[in-house]
Amino acid sequence: MRRTQFQELTGLEHPIVQGPFGGGLSTVALTSLVSNHGGLGSFGAHLLKGEAIIDLARELRAATDKPFALNLWVGDQGVRGDQFSHDDFERVWSVMAPFYAHYGIAKPEQPSAFLPRFEDQVEAVLEARPAVFSFVFGIPAPSILAECSKRGILTLGAATTAAEGSALDAAGVDIILATGFEAGGHRPAFLAPPEENLIGTLPLTREIASRVRKPVIAAGGLSDGDSVRGALALGAGGAQLGTAFVACKESGTVDAHREVLFSERSRRTVLTRAYSGRLARGVPNRVIAEMEKHPPPPFPVQSWFFAKLKAAAMAAGDEDFLALYAGQGAPLLKHRSAAALMASLIERLQ
Repeated sequence: MRRTQFQELTGLEHPIVQGPFGGGLSTVALTSLVSNHGGLGSFGAHLLKGEAIIDLARELRAATDKPFALNLWVGDQGVRGDQFSHDDFERVWSVMAPFYAHYGIAKPEQPSAFLPRFEDQVEAVLEARPAVFSFVFGIPAPSILAECSKRGILTLGAATTAAEGSALDAAGVDIILATGFEAGGHRPAFLAPPEENLIGTLPLTREIASRVRKPVIAAGGLSDGDSVRGALALGAGGAQLGTAFVACKESGTVDAHREVLFSERSRRTVLTRAYSGRLARGVPNRVIAEMEKHPPPPFPVQSWFFAKLKAAAMAAGDEDFLALYAGQGAPLLKHRSAAALMASLIERLQ
């Protein structure tokens, strides 16, 4: 196939993007492998502090000399630590306590902040100078986008609607990710509640591509070479795959998650706020059943409490309290290694 506008802009050999995963699912091994095979490896860094982002970029450059992306969640969204009262914290703890006890986790102290400061993270990304700075849940300030341009960092923003795509375009973002409701993980809406933005990947890609002149990347439910070809035929300059890469041995998830992805259970996914307080798609399990009995606390409070449970479940190889992120293309998964997946995608794109 002929090179796309996205490939010309980024210098990539193939129009393939590995989705960025937070919460320990991204790894240097996976990101660098995708980049070394001619795609755009991505690393979800939204839980990392500035110094850790600098160290991460150093590790990635030691593993690949090809372009890679660092991904952040825009802004200090949700409640801050100083906005969440002691009584509010105790109410959440009363729900979480039995699940913590199941894993022998002690009651945590209320933090002064639930997430690192976005401004500090951006400073680190600017210093690290990845080929691409990708982001979700909004648009960075004009000064940040201008500084990226000055430093030769391409920007890539996620849209869940055509209106969001147009907003990213008007702001001067270099590449627009059209992410349909089929996608696993979080719905990164920012102009309206995510429940109002459940548009399919293909119509969304087509609509955004018809409105903007920037390269558009299709994401959501894409898991093999045929789905990538379909997205390119509708005007996309590239395709982002998430679940297909999470399922590979090089990702940071555990075998219990991978086995669910390759099982019949992956045929049913749901949208839930159980994982973080934000809407996300995954395979139903105990954590969804239990958490949805109660009104979820706001993001990032739920995310902070759940992270400790998820870490304990991963250490135990127990799926009950894992975030079983999965897109609607999971039943089509075939490859358990990123090298095999990349080879299959590249072959189909010839």
